[in-house]
Amino acid sequence: MLGVPAVYDWIAHHADRRPTALAIHDLQTARKFTYADLDARTNRLAAALQALGIGRGDRVALLAPNCAEYFEIQFACGRLGAIMLPLNWRLTVPELEYILGDSTPKLLIHDRSFAEQAAALSKNRLEIDHDRPDSAYERALAKAGPAPAPVQLTHDDVGMVMYTSGTTGHPKGAIITHGMVFWNCVNLGIPALITPETVQLVVLPLFHTGGLNCYANPVLHAGGTILLMRAFDPGLALDYLSDPTLGITHFFAVPAPYQFMMQHPKFQGADLSRLRIAGVGGAPCALAILETWSARGVPLVQGWGMTETSPAGTMLDAADAIRKVGSAGKALMHTAIRIVDDEGNDVAAGGIGELLIKGSNITPGYWNKPEATKSSFTGEWLHTGDAARLDEEGFVYIVDRWKDMYISGGENVYPAEVENVLFQLPQVADAAIIGVPNERWGEVGMAIIVRKPDQALEEGDIIRHCLGRLAKFKVPQSVAFVDALPRNATGKVLKRELRVQFAP
Repeated sequence: MLGVPAVYDWIAHHADRRPTALAIHDLQTARKFTYADLDARTNRLAAALQALGIGRGDRVALLAPNCAEYFEIQFACGRLGAIMLPLNWRLTVPELEYILGDSTPKLLIHDRSFAEQAAALSKNRLEIDHDRPDSAYERALAKAGPAPAPVQLTHDDVGMVMYTSGTTGHPKGAIITHGMVFWNCVNLGIPALITPETVQLVVLPLFHTGGLNCYANPVLHAGGTILLMRAFDPGLALDYLSDPTLGITHFFAVPAPYQFMMQHPKFQGADLSRLRIAGVGGAPCALAILETWSARGVPLVQGWGMTETSPAGTMLDAADAIRKVGSAGKALMHTAIRIVDDEGNDVAAGGIGELLIKGSNITPGYWNKPEATKSSFTGEWLHTGDAARLDEEGFVYIVDRWKDMYISGGENVYPAEVENVLFQLPQVADAAIIGVPNERWGEVGMAIIVRKPDQALEEGDIIRHCLGRLAKFKVPQSVAFVDALPRNATGKVLKRELRVQFAP
């Protein structure tokens, strides 16, 4: 058949082929769902949503911590042709009001813990309460009629809208098509060694593409098992990874959870022998983190991606994790990348430029934002906003975000490089570099440091350490000590907040 491929239902497939296989284990509530369970609940939810007037193209918002309902809602929307709208629960009501005003969902499904926010946001809502078997959500499923006939969809149909963090101005809703999710499963599933025997511990928030698609959706696509943590706790995560009865084979996180786990007292005694793949992405990973985990026999497999790429764009094969430490790998199978200068010309190996990407995994644009869509593309190529370089073998190294780079005395400084040097100091628990105004040099670096408990460390110690390891223009000119760095829900340092505080 020619034309755009049709969408097929993974959960219905596995419910038919391997109905008793475990699909989801919610560690917070101890609830377990086989593929038959998940398929049946998805059917009942689709019928319940249809009874509430939800149909093709309608948006269904979700405000909840990690729970199995994310996947019930995702696949129920797919059976109706509706569009899931996962909401960042760390946002304030005014921020959420903007998103709901932009996306106009017909229904808000929310966890009981967000009842107050939900009441301020929507009149049409359905509450999840895991402590009550008769919650509004469960009552809706219990009284639902027959499963509706599935809507015929193609890879071009929209399945989800995910709002970006909005580093400048209002957040933008990245359009996520069914094809993007499928190609991410293919692109990522093969190099991540995902099979029906895969068991993944999911710790990133499921409203974020990293939590939902690295590797939760690919694992369900393959017929494996996902274990959900309500919220990340380093000691508890190490306990789960060590538990032979859980048999966890896969883990994915941004650098911060790996950092917090390796600083935890349980780290050295944890049994990590069952991990086949430990993936890291979302931000440049400090070499100290990569080396510490590698020393425990767990080479972290780096990758690169973003919400707009569904998210996987590049990945380092496990076999190269040690040989190419620090690299984000190469473009995935059904994806192409370029690194270009300011004029759009390809840069030579070793040169730094902006990473561009194209493929079937790329968003068609932003919800209600035609101008933002237009400015983000050059032809088929999406501008990522990430600074990167290629080595002589074609491996990608993400240097930093373009917006985090600063220019000191005419020289580009990429904070991630300086942060790697700061993490070499044993007294440093956490670190970030920002550029601050300077009359002579335009901008200079400022180090924001979190000391480890009971550790002595002064500004002069840090500057002397950097002087012996970095060109002088890269050495921070000042240091501020704080109790903790501001981070978003996925663990990324919010440098815009640091700039507001220290470089207004």
